[in-house]
Amino acid sequence: MRDVVAAVYDGVVLLDVAGPMQVLHGSGGYRIRLASVDGRSVRTDIGVPLGVDLALDGVEGPVDTLLVPGYAHPDGDRPGEAFLNRLRDISHRACRVASVCTGALLLAEAGLLDGRRATTHWAACVELASRFPRVAVEPDAIYVRDGPVVTSAGVTAGIDLALALVEEDHGPDLARAVAKYLVVFLQRPGGQSQFSVRAAVATPRHPALRQLLDAVAAEPAGEHTLASMAARAAVSERHLTRLFRREVGLTPGQYVERVRVEASQVLLETTTAGVASVARSCGFGSDETMRRAFLHVLGTTPTAYRQRFHASHAIPFTE
Repeated sequence: MRDVVAAVYDGVVLLDVAGPMQVLHGSGGYRIRLASVDGRSVRTDIGVPLGVDLALDGVEGPVDTLLVPGYAHPDGDRPGEAFLNRLRDISHRACRVASVCTGALLLAEAGLLDGRRATTHWAACVELASRFPRVAVEPDAIYVRDGPVVTSAGVTAGIDLALALVEEDHGPDLARAVAKYLVVFLQRPGGQSQFSVRAAVATPRHPALRQLLDAVAAEPAGEHTLASMAARAAVSERHLTRLFRREVGLTPGQYVERVRVEASQVLLETTTAGVASVARSCGFGSDETMRRAFLHVLGTTPTAYRQRFHASHAIPFTE
């Protein structure tokens, strides 16, 4: 039985804890203990209380896995310095350290990700990279292993991480059996970008820019050249580019490309339209242009994307 200690705190995301614990428990190969700073129960992000087994400073001897779940980003409750100090101490005695979601930011604050590759929830990747420049952030990964440290993307990606640990510790047959029982992928297709194209764009403060973003999203196939967008916003092309970079983090062209990719994803998932038809309907002009955009934004082709995510009861589509 491998010893797993999950370090919990007030504000911890419930599914970040429950998902990995369900996988590990289902495998039958782990002893799982919850530990808080003071040994008292904690309140999760949705108010559900979690009982704990011991205080973090009561964790003695070697530990197989130290698991650090995340908090609700960006404004959820997060633990203080005492919690981080306990993480540092236990990490020296752990064979490996794993985080779920924004737990990666806690590992980074504790200095446990310095010089390592890591990932976190797509909405927190920019914060992780900017606050901790010594961490090599991989924003599209579902989970990343770098030496004894494993980090995962948001929330349900903790299930993927736990399945990977089971496979590593006990072999693929057991991991596959657990995944089948839980009705989840043993290894899900694609990365985080498929879930975050629109939501990853920051909301700008400039009112004209907000209106422009809404207009592009409402009509992806419309004329959205730099010149036409600058005219609608009543600013120069140069100033519009500066506004986009400062408030959205993208160029105007990159934003338009992402919106069109997202619109194409919906049609590829839910309709029977051909790839060329989807490309024209979403403003790409040609299927080759859409193919290049998909590779750039999602790291896959439209055809491969459809094969993974096409609904079993897709509807007919007419341009």
